[in-house]
Amino acid sequence: MHSIETRSLTKSFGNMTAVDDVSMTVQEGEIFGFLGPNGAGKSTTMMILTTLLRPTSGQALIAGHDVSTDPRRVRENIGYVQQETTADEYLTGRENLLLQARLSHMEKKDIDSRIDAVLALVELEDRQNDPVVVYSGGMRKRLDIAGGLLHRPRVLFLDEPTVGLDIQTRTKLWEYIRRIHTESEMTVFLSTHYMEEADRLCDRIGIIDSGRIQVVDSPENMKKGMGGEIISITVDARNDMFLSALSAMNQAEVTGDGQKIKILTSDGTRLMPDIFEAALKCKAKIESVSLERPTLDDVFISYTGRQIRDERFNRQREHAKMRRLRA
Repeated sequence: MHSIETRSLTKSFGNMTAVDDVSMTVQEGEIFGFLGPNGAGKSTTMMILTTLLRPTSGQALIAGHDVSTDPRRVRENIGYVQQETTADEYLTGRENLLLQARLSHMEKKDIDSRIDAVLALVELEDRQNDPVVVYSGGMRKRLDIAGGLLHRPRVLFLDEPTVGLDIQTRTKLWEYIRRIHTESEMTVFLSTHYMEEADRLCDRIGIIDSGRIQVVDSPENMKKGMGGEIISITVDARNDMFLSALSAMNQAEVTGDGQKIKILTSDGTRLMPDIFEAALKCKAKIESVSLERPTLDDVFISYTGRQIRDERFNRQREHAKMRRLRA
C-alpha cells in the first residue's frame, strides 16, 4: 500500500486553480521531496494532505484514509512539522511535548516514556527543563520534530524544516531526519527549497509548477536525464552573435540571459575549444567559464524555468490569503 496517493487532486480558489489534476504516489518508508517555486501549488498540496484544506475535486489518501471523508484517521496517522515553530516560548521543552501529547489524545500511561524517547532521539534530554525562550533556532526545530513524532505517525510531513538556519545547523538536522527515518521506519514527506537538502536526503523527488506535477523520480535519475555536462559562461555584455554561434553548435543546448550562459552538451571537453573560437570571432569577452555535471538546480530550472528562492515571507502571505479565502 502507498503511504500517500493522490488521484486527479485539484484545488481552486475562485477562478484561480492552485493545484491542477495532481496524481502521484509516495511509497511506504521512503523520504519523498516536494519541490516547487513560489506559487507553484506546493503549499496548497501539503495543506490538503495534512487535512488543513479540502480539495475541490479528486482524491488524496494517507495510509489508505481519505483526507476528505476520514480526516480524523488521517490525522492519527500523520505528524506535521510546520515551517514556523509552534512551541510555546514560556513553557519548557518537556512541557511543550506534554501539552502536545494531551492534544493528540495519547494514552496517559504512554506519555512520559514516549516523551523521554523523542527527547533522546533529537538529543534534547539535557535541555528539556529549560524554557523554550532560551533555545536556539536549531533546538526549537528539533523540539518541533520531536512533537511531530510523539504519537508514532506512519507519515511525517516536514514543511521547510531547515529554512533560515545556518549550514551547520541544517547539516545536523539532516542527520536527525535520517536517523528518525531509519529508526522509526516511517515515510517522510519533505517540502524544501534547498536543492542540496533534497539531493542528500530524498529517495525520490516530485517537482510541481503551475499546479501540475512536472516530474517524479530519484535525484540521480533526474540528473542523469539532463544528459552530459554543463558549461557555464559569463561574458561582459550580451552578444547575440555569440549566442547564435553557440546555439548552432552540434549537441549544444543554450540557455541564459545573454551574460550568464549555460550550455548543456554530451561532451563539454570537446566543445570548449569551439566556444573560445566563437567568442573570438564574435568579439565576445569571456569573463569566466566552468565545466560541471548537472545538479538538481539545473533539473529544477529545466522543468520550471525559475530558481527557488527563500520563500519564508511569500509563504506567510500565501497562508494569510488562504485563511481569508476559507473565511
